[in-house]
Amino acid sequence: MTYDNLFALSGRILVTGGTRGIGRAISLRFARAGASVTANYLRNQKAADELKATAEQEGLSIDLCRADITTPRGLEQIESSVHDTGGSLSGLVHCAATGVHHTLSELNVRHFDWTFALNVRAFFELMQVLMNRFSERSSVVAVSSIGAQRALPYYSLVGASKGALEAFARHLAAELAPRGIRVNILAPGMVATEVWKVLPEAEARVAAAINHTPIRRLVTPDEVAWAAQFLCSQASMGIVGQTFVVDGGAAIVG
Repeated sequence: MTYDNLFALSGRILVTGGTRGIGRAISLRFARAGASVTANYLRNQKAADELKATAEQEGLSIDLCRADITTPRGLEQIESSVHDTGGSLSGLVHCAATGVHHTLSELNVRHFDWTFALNVRAFFELMQVLMNRFSERSSVVAVSSIGAQRALPYYSLVGASKGALEAFARHLAAELAPRGIRVNILAPGMVATEVWKVLPEAEARVAAAINHTPIRRLVTPDEVAWAAQFLCSQASMGIVGQTFVVDGGAAIVG
């Protein structure tokens, strides 16, 4: 097998939250590497249409699936989409995420349920629904965050949900590895996406992150996508249940 083939992808890979930001970069990277991609999304039709247009211009195999994966109906739509495009999966990347960025006194149970429903429970239910769809040597990647390990301002609920996601993924990794399904965690640092524009104290936090990161810039969505490709390729066959950090070195400095 050649070096290039080790990193090539094949089969059908589902990317939740696959039309914007990191998810969009992963969908395009995987399709360019040879996979057929199902990009799940919910609200932003414009972003979905733009991804589809890019795929058509480049001759890439990307199908869209608009579905709310926090609902039974949405899960049925995902399963039906997988069935309609061949019936099996060589991979799943759970990139869809949400969250409420407030202090403890401003948070409530509705915020908690909303955040955990997509960030954790949807992954749990997707794995149950799709379990028998995974082909031999398939790969699952749960996209986490540095906030799962480090306390960040206004990030308690999102960070807690990502910590739960990581713990669940590690247990799945041990359970499913004998069946030929590898599960790993991808933990980006601060990434240069539009999400940061709406966060509290965004400009100051981005500036502080850049100053704290050895490469003196934010990580890009494409850099995260390259890491996701590695985790779904044969080059990472020996990596199971690990957290793969892409943060420009921020975690190694005090």
